[in-house]
Amino acid sequence: MKDQIDLKDQLILEILQQNSSLSVKEIGERIGLSFTPTYERIKNLENNTVIKKYVALVDPLKIGIDLVAYCNITLKEQSRDALIDFEKLVNEIDEIQEMFSLSGNYDYMLRIVAKDVKSYNEFVVSVISNIPNIGLYHSSIVLKEVKRNTAFILPALD
Repeated sequence: MKDQIDLKDQLILEILQQNSSLSVKEIGERIGLSFTPTYERIKNLENNTVIKKYVALVDPLKIGIDLVAYCNITLKEQSRDALIDFEKLVNEIDEIQEMFSLSGNYDYMLRIVAKDVKSYNEFVVSVISNIPNIGLYHSSIVLKEVKRNTAFILPALD
C-alpha cells in the first residue's frame, strides 16, 4: 500500500490525523475532490489498514488520572514462550496503556496511568510485583508532559 499512496491520500491522512471528525465533504473540499472519490480514498485507506481506527483523545486530568509512569521491566527468563506469556498477560491490564519491547538494559517499557501516587504504588505492589517472571522493575514518574503528538509526519512523495 505504501507505494500506492499519492499526494491526495497523503493530504487525507494529514487532515484526519488533526481532526478525524470532519465530514467526507469537508475533507474533499480541502483536497480539491468531490465527495465520491474522497470517500473511496478514505475507504481504501481503511481497508488497507493505513487508517487503523478513529479515537477521541481524552484529557486524563478531567477523568481523574493525574499520574503517568514509565516502568522498565527486566525478565528473569527471555525465552520465546516467556516473552509471549508476559506480553499476553500485560495486554490484559487496563492501567498499562502501552508496552514496548526494548533493546538494552531492560526488556520492556510500560506506560502506566493511575489516579495518583498512592494508587500507582498500590498497583505496583498488587499487580506489577506479582506478574510471573519479572526480575526487576524500575519506575519513572512523569512530572510534566512537555510534548505529545499523535500524528505521524508523512514522508515526502517523489
